[in-house]
Amino acid sequence: MIITVGVIAYNEKKSLGSLLKDICAQTYDHKKIEVILVDGNSTDNTKKIMETFKKNNQKDFYDVKVLSNPKRTQPCGWNVVLNNYSGDAVVRIDAHASIPSNFIEKNIETLSGGEDICGGFRPNIIDSPTPWKETLLLVETSMFGSSIAPYRRQQGKSYVNSLFHGAYKREVFDKVGFFNESLVRTEDNEIHHRMQQAGFKLCFNPEIISYQHTRNSLKGMIKQKFGNGKWIGLTLSVSPKCLSYYHFVPFLFVMGIIFCSIFACFGYPLLLEILLLLYSMFDFVNTVSCFTMRDIHFHYFLLPFLFPLMHIAYGVGTLVGIFQIPFWKKKLKKENG
Repeated sequence: MIITVGVIAYNEKKSLGSLLKDICAQTYDHKKIEVILVDGNSTDNTKKIMETFKKNNQKDFYDVKVLSNPKRTQPCGWNVVLNNYSGDAVVRIDAHASIPSNFIEKNIETLSGGEDICGGFRPNIIDSPTPWKETLLLVETSMFGSSIAPYRRQQGKSYVNSLFHGAYKREVFDKVGFFNESLVRTEDNEIHHRMQQAGFKLCFNPEIISYQHTRNSLKGMIKQKFGNGKWIGLTLSVSPKCLSYYHFVPFLFVMGIIFCSIFACFGYPLLLEILLLLYSMFDFVNTVSCFTMRDIHFHYFLLPFLFPLMHIAYGVGTLVGIFQIPFWKKKLKKENG
């Protein structure tokens, strides 16, 4: 089976080189691996790194292509891949990720076993560990700080609603079409929903493992959470059924704070007190749980404050996204003529 490895990147010079080394280290026959690298008009050396990789490894692989994504966004980049790949299957790999040497081999085994779509466990990792970065990693990896998505929680082989770093047989995209280019961060949720509607199953295989690099700064993590929440709100107007209830928990928390605060201003503080008490209990329990996961650092005492920051950033993002729906739809209509 010929498999295409697609990597979309924009200003990823710090992490792309490491990922390309991981691709070179794959145990699957390189003559059956096509590598497509798509650059989103980067302003750093990202495209140069891609061209160098192509020059040095063209003969080692089935093929190596370096393409451009002038629209820059992830779904547009993946559509560039889908318009140009030659493989019997294609696997998405995030530029800010790492893969073990058997990653492609395990995907091929799963697809060859009868599955049309597969993916696996995705632990978060950090670059150049420090106590502060490890604290941010705890926020990202804990169930209270992130989500219950299966690729975050190791489990047995099963069928799920969404995957990270998914591998897809060619007939999947032949049937469901390409990514929705209007969705910047929820394009995978939307297309996975379409795939399920078309009768395909998404197989989660815990033997397939890849790693996602966690944001190394509080500012970067808050920005990411806000952006994720915003696109959850906007996606409600496009494909609400592709979203799960857990996507809206931070939004409900923020709305609860707002409405309970209004009641408190009118002399009824009990609801706000109950809400904050319940949240504080969950916050405390999950903080204690994090303390038991590894050696304690002073920075871990910031966890009770970091959890609500992430939740509020995500929830406010969803609220902003919902408010922006009419303006966003108008913009899309204008762009599409």
